[in-house]
Amino acid sequence: MNFGSIFLSEALGTGVLTLLGVGVVANVVLAKTKGFDGGWLLINFGWGLGVFGGVYVAYKSGGHLNPAVTIGMLFNGADEYAPGVAVTAGNTIAYLTAQMVGGFLGATAAYVAYKKHFDAEPDAAKKLGVFSTGPEIRSYSWNFATEVIATFVLVLVIIGIGHTPSGLGPLAAALLVVGIGASLGGPTGYAINPARDLGPRLAHAVLPVTSAARVPAGVGARSGGTESAETPQPQRKNNDWAYAWVPVLGPLVGGALAGLVAAAVF
Repeated sequence: MNFGSIFLSEALGTGVLTLLGVGVVANVVLAKTKGFDGGWLLINFGWGLGVFGGVYVAYKSGGHLNPAVTIGMLFNGADEYAPGVAVTAGNTIAYLTAQMVGGFLGATAAYVAYKKHFDAEPDAAKKLGVFSTGPEIRSYSWNFATEVIATFVLVLVIIGIGHTPSGLGPLAAALLVVGIGASLGGPTGYAINPARDLGPRLAHAVLPVTSAARVPAGVGARSGGTESAETPQPQRKNNDWAYAWVPVLGPLVGGALAGLVAAAVF
């Protein structure tokens, strides 16, 4: 495969993954959706099935869909990223850039699908949470450790699946993601994929996600005048860039470590 073929395959696959993953979070947390308050396990299964669909779409490039998987294979000493795709600097760049672009586009498509529900949701933090992960208890070092551990499990098992083919393929990867979300997703929301977090976070930054808030009459009224009930007031968009390095570097470190360990084990 050439650069363009790799890029198209990974971008489409990662786009499907992110569309379905961001979509299930939107369905669970945004106001007035049919899946509102569907729970953590619904989100886990939605992301897992997003992986299932994305891997099939990107089968030609091996369905990495995740820079941590690509980096893990690189550190594992693999000769090929997929059958017929040599491990080269150019191909590595193709994978990494395509995954980020796919993450951005998939999140953008999810925003379009849920546009009216984003408009109806008054909580800006929930809107950001649809696009990107965040910690329940903010402690950068421990949040980083959680992402390293969860991604280590992801990449180690994926490499192991490649060495012990069972015919399950994408289904095995999907169930693995469901399991990681159920077991290790509580502290940070289990990004385990820089493209899944940074791409959608960038989409949140550029899309008109934050609608005007409504405040009661008289709140913030100017001297000598009054404001009508539910006067629109602009909300300040917060992309939480202070945390954004954790779901990027944590998975990359976890993937690299998994690649090294897998080289010694398998």
